[in-house]
Amino acid sequence: MCGIFGVYNNNEAANLTYLGLYALQHRGQESAGIISSDGKKIFSKIGCGRVFDVFTKDKLNKLKGSCAIGHVRYSTTGESSLPNAQPFAINFSGGNLAIAHNGNICNAKLLRHRLEKEGSIFQTSSDSEVILHLIAKSKKKTLEEKIIDALTYLKGAYSLVFLTDTKLIAVRDPLGFRPLSIAKHANSYFISSESCAFDLIGAEYVRDVKPGEMIVMHDNKLHSTIFSENKKNAFCIFEFIYFARPDSKIFETSVYNVRKNLGRYLAKEKPTSSDIVISVPDSANVAAVGFSEESKIPYEIGFIRNHYIGRTFIEPRQEIRDFGVKIKYNPVGETLKGKAIVLVDDSIVRGTTSKKLIKMLRKTGVKKIHHRIGSPPIKCPCFYGIDTPKMSKLIAANKSVKEIKEFFGVDTLQYLSLEGLIKATGMKKENFCLACFTGVYPIK
Repeated sequence: MCGIFGVYNNNEAANLTYLGLYALQHRGQESAGIISSDGKKIFSKIGCGRVFDVFTKDKLNKLKGSCAIGHVRYSTTGESSLPNAQPFAINFSGGNLAIAHNGNICNAKLLRHRLEKEGSIFQTSSDSEVILHLIAKSKKKTLEEKIIDALTYLKGAYSLVFLTDTKLIAVRDPLGFRPLSIAKHANSYFISSESCAFDLIGAEYVRDVKPGEMIVMHDNKLHSTIFSENKKNAFCIFEFIYFARPDSKIFETSVYNVRKNLGRYLAKEKPTSSDIVISVPDSANVAAVGFSEESKIPYEIGFIRNHYIGRTFIEPRQEIRDFGVKIKYNPVGETLKGKAIVLVDDSIVRGTTSKKLIKMLRKTGVKKIHHRIGSPPIKCPCFYGIDTPKMSKLIAANKSVKEIKEFFGVDTLQYLSLEGLIKATGMKKENFCLACFTGVYPIK
């Protein structure tokens, strides 16, 4: 996953983008970058690390202009390195152009090979750079036409924000895999991967960028073009389960309400008798509250999370993940000792974190552990922007529920059904990409 943010027509563009990226930091921690424009020239600051690592007040002051785009990166295509950090910027016959991308282009390798045969020289290993080359090579007249022309070659997931000297352009792929929203404050417009970033800067959410829509912000106006129409969507349901912040609205739906419903349906489907309900913080907190309310079992704080380290699942190296679990969570022994507990988690991907957490719980003297998961077993890799590319890394693809239970050392293990997951969203099944659960991929 990645987070993208854009500001149009505001003298505090760089500072507001910085704040927007802060709100989106959970979506990527490998690098952060901002590119701004003063109408004639673009200014750039990109670095490895988190937002507060990359930017200082002096650096932000050098990002001049009333328009800016920003990016926080979590790599799914291309290695984790400074050349792959975004936004990317080029100067071509059409002028200055910068891009920030959330998603994954499935046919990027094929396109890259073709472009290299035609003479293109790539500076990075990122799939996002392919988009810039396609735009630069397009024979269409206007930039908007060049972008649309380039998009016709892409297969996969992409929410994009472009910056020129005078325009800000937002695009969402025809199936709408990744969220992208529009907000307004006074005469300024904003684009963000999640609406929680709008709350921070005091902008009012207007609507989502529609699947297959291009939004052009120019001459203090917003212009909309539908470049591709699909009868079906493929919204990533894992956004609701794990990635998005609970205070966000994505796909025009409250993440908080969906997560609470996940817990409620989980309690209905997989009831158990226990003394307390606890969660794996922070992404399972709301689901655990829903489970508690539905089951009438009291909710307690079972783990204290250290918020000064990153989210273990999105760290790029296994060694960091394993070490991170040890310093990230600490069980509250006084709450847990001698209790039968329901341990609610949002999902199990590799199982590395879960096994270590359960081992920590056992050391506190808990009587029983009933593990409840607010999503179905993840059995298939994602090719649309989540870092689960190999089936060998997915525990549910290689072990049965009974085998996972024994591997974790819990008394019971139950997952939410796919039907329960869909009901929790309040949306129709055909709106979602469910490939990680079903193996049915919307794009080959």
